[in-house]
Amino acid sequence: MKRTRWTGRTVGRWAAGGALACLVGVGAILGFAHRSGLPASPPPKPDAFPAEMLTRGAALATIGDCIVCHTADGGVPYAGGRALATPFGTLYSTNITPDPETGIGGWSKEAFKRAMRDGVSRDGSHLYPALPYDHYRQVHDGDLDAIYAFLMTRPAATAPARENDLIFPLGFRPLLAGWKLLFLHQEEFTPRPDRDSEWNRGAYLAEGLGHCSSCHSPRNLAGAEETGASAYSGGLAEGWVAPALNGSSPAAVTWTKESLFTYLRTGVDGHHGAAAGPMGPVVHGLSRAPEADVRAIASYIASLSADRAAKAPAMADRPAEAAKTNPGGAALFAGACAGCHDGGAPMMTQGRPGLSTVTALRLDQPDNTIRAILQGIHAPTGPAGPAMPPFAASLTDAQVADLAAYLRSRFSDLPAWTSLETAAATVRKEDSQP
Repeated sequence: MKRTRWTGRTVGRWAAGGALACLVGVGAILGFAHRSGLPASPPPKPDAFPAEMLTRGAALATIGDCIVCHTADGGVPYAGGRALATPFGTLYSTNITPDPETGIGGWSKEAFKRAMRDGVSRDGSHLYPALPYDHYRQVHDGDLDAIYAFLMTRPAATAPARENDLIFPLGFRPLLAGWKLLFLHQEEFTPRPDRDSEWNRGAYLAEGLGHCSSCHSPRNLAGAEETGASAYSGGLAEGWVAPALNGSSPAAVTWTKESLFTYLRTGVDGHHGAAAGPMGPVVHGLSRAPEADVRAIASYIASLSADRAAKAPAMADRPAEAAKTNPGGAALFAGACAGCHDGGAPMMTQGRPGLSTVTALRLDQPDNTIRAILQGIHAPTGPAGPAMPPFAASLTDAQVADLAAYLRSRFSDLPAWTSLETAAATVRKEDSQP
């Protein structure tokens, strides 16, 4: 139910569109992979499900973050309408409340499971893999039953689906049969006997409902995740870089099970930074998920970068040197940032992370830093969570570039970013698009 958080620029969109267009032949060979529709069934009554199943379904849907993708800004929960940007155009999430006409009220449990595992709607049409059914295929039958029960007991809302805006000819859904033939081969999750129960639970949740690798792994030109050695080596999510979580993680300090748990539960960790962009809603969901499940996910994700454990922290703070090379950025930092981020600032004495540990400043691309400056950071767990005001209205692209250059120079030991003003203008333009 959750988003697959894809994005891309114009060149990437057309390249990816061309790659998918060649799947027309595959679709033709499969006879456009006709799938039969399933008959409508009356919505089940709310009291048809045991209370334990509803509680379990709520927890699982929270881990899957279903509400984020299927709720438009200011809209009715689960009623769809959220725009999902992909390299191939814009998709709009659908209504998954039990409304019989515009939602899934007429869907049987079997129809729901077919959509979740095979990406096929009740009427037989193929669904786009923005619904990450390549991950949901790994979810156990009983957990899908629980999620179905939970969704069928949400308030019904009338909300017709919005028309997608995709590059031609990708609006022709039978083409998705070719994509599935190539990339939809996942099986139900099987525990590893060489790992303990907590790790296996975390792997099950992260690889299945949580679909963590869908953001944190690169994708090929057809939009499918790169697996194997490339898994968790970094990806894109709604314009933000989703950093690598494996041994190539750029984090200044190696993630541990405890630091990941703290970050996933609260949105901030003193040695890594604060959740920003699309990671904010993920943390918001996990802050309400069962603690044991969040600890399990942390255990699994920490194991992905275990080979970094012997590396020394890579932290820097060189204010004099950075001010000498970036005086304009130093002045902007003093006026807009130092009150929170300089040594001795009240926020720093409360255990908030210093900028020397922020992964955004250690990435090859400046996009995350620029987006954080322009958009700010919204507290994912309520007023007590980490937050930063946006500066899009108060800083020009040139000023954003100067500030980003200063931050990179002062708080990292890495080469300077280039073409920062162009990058700032591009990010600002992308953020202004609906």
